[in-house]
Amino acid sequence: MENDTAGKNLSGFYTKNPVLKNKEFRAYLCLRFGLFFALSMQITTIFYWVYQITNDKLSLGFVGLAEVIPAVGCSLLAGHYVDLSEKRKMVLACVISYVVLGVSLYTLTTPFSFEKLGLHTTLYLIYFLVFVGGVIRSFMGPSLFSLFGLVVADRKLYANGTSWSSMALQLGAVLGPLVAGVMIAIDGVVTGMFAVVFIQILLLFPIIYIKTKPVVKKEQREPILQSLSQGLRFVVKTPALLGAQLLDMFSVLFGGAIALLPVYQKEILHVDEVGFGLLRSAPGVGALITLGILAFFPLKTNPGKKLFAAVAGFALCIITFGLSTNFVLSFAALMFSGMFDAISVVVRGTILQLVTPDHMRGRVASVNTIFISSSNELGDFESGVMAHWLGTVRAVVTGGCITLGVIMVTFFAAPELRKFDFEEDHDKQQ
Repeated sequence: MENDTAGKNLSGFYTKNPVLKNKEFRAYLCLRFGLFFALSMQITTIFYWVYQITNDKLSLGFVGLAEVIPAVGCSLLAGHYVDLSEKRKMVLACVISYVVLGVSLYTLTTPFSFEKLGLHTTLYLIYFLVFVGGVIRSFMGPSLFSLFGLVVADRKLYANGTSWSSMALQLGAVLGPLVAGVMIAIDGVVTGMFAVVFIQILLLFPIIYIKTKPVVKKEQREPILQSLSQGLRFVVKTPALLGAQLLDMFSVLFGGAIALLPVYQKEILHVDEVGFGLLRSAPGVGALITLGILAFFPLKTNPGKKLFAAVAGFALCIITFGLSTNFVLSFAALMFSGMFDAISVVVRGTILQLVTPDHMRGRVASVNTIFISSSNELGDFESGVMAHWLGTVRAVVTGGCITLGVIMVTFFAAPELRKFDFEEDHDKQQ
């Protein structure tokens, strides 16, 4: 009787989430979770490490700048090569590259290396290795995006698949910073960096369960310069996609506050390393809650309007966080910012999957990487510079207010995004 009940429950679960019947997609989720878990641990440890050895807010900004330059600069070229290459092989190459990078960072964190190299040399090497990570990311983003479209073959499952894919990412984003904070509290940054390397090596196993995918090729190969511009032209000529990308880019660019968390931890909220890890994971906790809800109750109506409402909620949460001097309120503000941001991620990701032709997935995803990097890593740099000039609290609050202004302008300037509908667009693609 119990087995029958369990079987019915499992059947009902798969009915609501048909994409999870796909074994390759489950392996893809494991890969995506592990990758972002490791990278979230790594960048959290780097931010904490840099601020501890420099006590300089501007140095935190330079960490973001070091990653955004290659992530933006290499993206178009990366997208071109991803479209010409077998996607599973590209993902495997990126994971191996991350392992080598992780070993290098771990070696740099050891007391022997720091004593031998000194502060300035160590800092410059951190920036260089973060720069290398940005190069790897410029290939990993389009490769994972393209692999998603090949693993989830049925376009009707894209929204469901995007919710679970985003949930895997956010689960990694939640647990990564939290574990990093615990590791730092127990034994400093060395233990944290070692754990990152170990997890990255484990990522080689899920790839085994994903089969080699065919390369989607056009009959006539375009000249490389023409090919590089195709993805950018496609995004510009797709108003709903362009509007969603610009809205996300400018809202996170001005509304991001994650890079300044070490300052809030040490100078404003006065919490320990575990508190820092909790704050860093708070947006992911909120996002995970929202994505869990969306996996069972997906967005079906008025996704464009809900996107604008969600980004407005995100901006208000950032302003609240900027003004808060209470740890619980700060955690709650960051958590709700993650909840609102998760809605944005699902809507934007589904639009991107639905409107992108298979033969252009790498190049369009590379343009998406440029927007994401511009908002996240360049936003980290912007936060560091603004905090250096205006002070930490003023920088965060000002950024949140600018984000509200961006939302108002985009709402009236992008009517196609306001009116976007998943079902209508899916019918057009058939």
